[in-house]
Amino acid sequence: MGTGGRSGLRPGKGNAEGVTAGKGKTDEATVTSTTAPSASCQYRCIECNQEAKELYRDYNHGVLKITICKSCQKPVDKYIEYDPVIILINAILCKAQAYRHILFNTKINMHGKLCVFCLLCEAYLRWWQLQDSSRNIDPDDFIRYAKEWDFYRMFAIASLEQTAYFIGIFTFLWIERPIKVKEKVNFTLLLKALLLSSYGKLLLIPAVIWEHDYTPLCLRLIKVFVLTSNFQAIRVTLNINRKLTFLAILSGLLVESTMVYFFQRMEWAVGSDCAIYKSQDF
Repeated sequence: MGTGGRSGLRPGKGNAEGVTAGKGKTDEATVTSTTAPSASCQYRCIECNQEAKELYRDYNHGVLKITICKSCQKPVDKYIEYDPVIILINAILCKAQAYRHILFNTKINMHGKLCVFCLLCEAYLRWWQLQDSSRNIDPDDFIRYAKEWDFYRMFAIASLEQTAYFIGIFTFLWIERPIKVKEKVNFTLLLKALLLSSYGKLLLIPAVIWEHDYTPLCLRLIKVFVLTSNFQAIRVTLNINRKLTFLAILSGLLVESTMVYFFQRMEWAVGSDCAIYKSQDF
């Protein structure tokens, strides 16, 4: 998730006003406004979440000055000077400032690939649990595993469950929008935030490879971490209170649990988190 420095900034050189005036002139003449007011406020202050026209101002001879927010009198985005590792650590700690930097002040288009990779990790874990729980030594089983049909089925089920989880969140926020959220909800940005904040699922593979005996505990901790990251992503994206965010997460979990129950009634080996916990506790 972490991106640092000016390389991760959105197009426009981090300065929505642009450096378009003649070179060699004064600083006031160097920076001129070339965009419409509505288009210039494309950034956010990571401290107070207020819109900002620029992140830094580029003067002559490579002299840069970070923009100060007019609302909170703090730097609009201090992370533009930070190393990507520091930003990633702050994101892991679920700091709202790091999430605002990543979602509003950088251009990251890896959320689709990250989602597919996380689903592959989750599908592999479920397939591995299904294969480990099977005690039958039958040539037909080996043929089935060789063709990897079970893995593809686990991938499809994991995708449907995640879709149900997102639908539950979006539905709740859509219903509560006229009451709690005055501004228009950007569901595209919210979906991107949820996908990026689900990066904790990448820890599923090390949880299986390292210590098999502690896998149930690791799965619980990973699930809590992913939900906490989703909680912070929703708060930062929509700028809503904790209570509404918590209810949105609960709605998503409720719809996801309903989907899991439906699969269990269909007698499909879904390999869900609850089923894994119960099978390994005994």
